[in-house]
Amino acid sequence: MRPTGLSSVAHRRNKREAIHEIPRNDTKRSSVLVCVISGSFFCQMETTRMNRFLIAIICSFTSLVLACGQPPPGRGAGEVESTAAKSVQGQTQQQPSVSFSVQTVIGGLEVPWSIVWAPDGRMFLTERPGRVRVYENGKLRPAPLLTVDDVEPSGESGLMSIALHPQFATNHFLYLSYAYKSDGQRVRVVRYTETPSGVAERKVIVDAIPAAQYHAGCRLRFGPDGKLYVTTGDATERALAQQLDSLAGKTLRVNDDGTVPQDNPFVGRANARSEIWSYGHRNAQGLDFQPGTNLIFQTEHGPSGFDGPGGGDEVNIVEKGKNYGWPAIHHKETRSGMEPPLLEYTPACAPASGAFYRGSVFPQFRGNFFFGCLKGTRLIRIVLDGRRVVVQENLLDGKYGRIREVVEGPDGFLYFSTSNKDGRGSPAADDDRIMRLKPIE
Repeated sequence: MRPTGLSSVAHRRNKREAIHEIPRNDTKRSSVLVCVISGSFFCQMETTRMNRFLIAIICSFTSLVLACGQPPPGRGAGEVESTAAKSVQGQTQQQPSVSFSVQTVIGGLEVPWSIVWAPDGRMFLTERPGRVRVYENGKLRPAPLLTVDDVEPSGESGLMSIALHPQFATNHFLYLSYAYKSDGQRVRVVRYTETPSGVAERKVIVDAIPAAQYHAGCRLRFGPDGKLYVTTGDATERALAQQLDSLAGKTLRVNDDGTVPQDNPFVGRANARSEIWSYGHRNAQGLDFQPGTNLIFQTEHGPSGFDGPGGGDEVNIVEKGKNYGWPAIHHKETRSGMEPPLLEYTPACAPASGAFYRGSVFPQFRGNFFFGCLKGTRLIRIVLDGRRVVVQENLLDGKYGRIREVVEGPDGFLYFSTSNKDGRGSPAADDDRIMRLKPIE
């Protein structure tokens, strides 16, 4: 039966329009709307013609649908995963597989972007809306250490990277990169001093880096030389990456107080910013230094369709003064005077981080390069011999959603963060999370 007062045609049209309004990825609201439609349809039927047993079935079904509309908790309760045993060229024996459990460390976060550890074992992490959080003694502090009040959190920007000074134990310097509104969107790098009551002594290190809602960078990392390295995006203006008078689409290198090292490649060059270390980057977000060689390995997002064919994500070895080609070359293209990538990924995996494993808990991982993939929803492990790629493999493929940060903890475990609340994922009930890989003994 149809509700009183509606023609059969109008009733069918109203139901179709209501159903078509359901957002495809909003299961909770979808379930509620289905229940409302079902309830209004059946409840307005003449009760004298409806069997009471049928009413009970409908009510039970409605309750079940409402319950199922809640997102389930994510994996991360100790599931056992493993790497694959692989044959490696030049070796007579296979690399053995490595088994580990995947554990949730912190839940209920909002787009955790960057993780670092203090010498005393505390974990510092950033959340994109502007919060710096501290995890210590097995618990997340309820209140943030710092909330950046002028952060612009839209799109892919917001509060991004955190780095601690190499002498943090004595000077207590911590560095943040974040987007803000000025004449358009910009990114700045700021230094704070941690105090017993919070932070103080705010000092701008690099300012007015061109940015946009997308392609804002921005990873911070101190190098073995004690200098601060900064990755920047092209601010969706491709040409800026090749312009040496712009900080967009570059790797920057500065002293810990923001001054410029005199051995930077473009110091004294006319119409060039002296902070620049390398150029021709689209949007690099991963950076680390290879143990033993101190080579800079960097991950970079390739074009997204509007600025070039999709795919073309990269791993690069970044060196002083070199041009990495964007936008003149991308994917596997080459050109004289421009550096091709060490590795290229098409379809896109969206590499969002990068870290070498230096610990002893996973001896098979020592010297391996890891990075998290957003669109690719996995970790990628690369086994290297200096500059040469020996083998690579996917880990956790599709099991935990979008993965952003990856970093080694002081306990030797490998930590990573999910990014399922960034507007492009399907968050579980306890997302976003910091998780870790722990070896099976």
